[in-house]
Amino acid sequence: MSSLLEILIIDDEAQIQKLLDITLQSNDYATAHATNAKEGLIKAANHPPALIILDLGLPDKNGHIVLKELREWYTNPIIILSVLSNEEDIITALDNGANDYLIKPFRTGELLARIRSALRSKTDIENNSVITCGNLEIDLAARAVKKNNDIIKLTVTEYNLFALLIKNEGKVLTHQYLLREVWGPGYINQSQYLRVFIAQLRKKIEDDANRPKYIITESGIGYRFILED
Repeated sequence: MSSLLEILIIDDEAQIQKLLDITLQSNDYATAHATNAKEGLIKAANHPPALIILDLGLPDKNGHIVLKELREWYTNPIIILSVLSNEEDIITALDNGANDYLIKPFRTGELLARIRSALRSKTDIENNSVITCGNLEIDLAARAVKKNNDIIKLTVTEYNLFALLIKNEGKVLTHQYLLREVWGPGYINQSQYLRVFIAQLRKKIEDDANRPKYIITESGIGYRFILED
């Protein structure tokens, strides 16, 4: 039995399947295929892969519905690969549990980077109370953040926002999700709160708040936290 991590590709485009096969297999992943939603759901259930690449434009069922059905039980990463590029589709997919979203045509190098990020085990962050990231040190148990060994004073809200980003490292978190989780469901349309607090966090955490390397903006969608390699 192969020890390679398997990625299930649910996409009905033969050319995309072939490109992904070549790209993934040459980077030490095993691949499995499904050309429609029914086949994809069956394969995912019978042999859960390490990661799923899901197209939203499937011939037998809307990809957003497939994503919701998968997320009823499947806990591993799901990356959306779609020609749909409008913000509404991207936000809906991310809010429904996708780890990431790439628009066709895509760069294979970017896809591989997103896969690596999605597969990076969150258990290290969840089980490790102290996270080292460049010149930052985050002690989740003590709710303390240091930069260059100096304590950074964060408000309760700033810390809660920062901790949420860290615990979802590499994943795009939508504006609505962040507002709901940090401020509550009554604030999901108050995007100005988020902009203000992200700006404050960047001033305290980033070396250059105008060129952030940790808290990355996904224009019109949300933010993602990137751990330095």
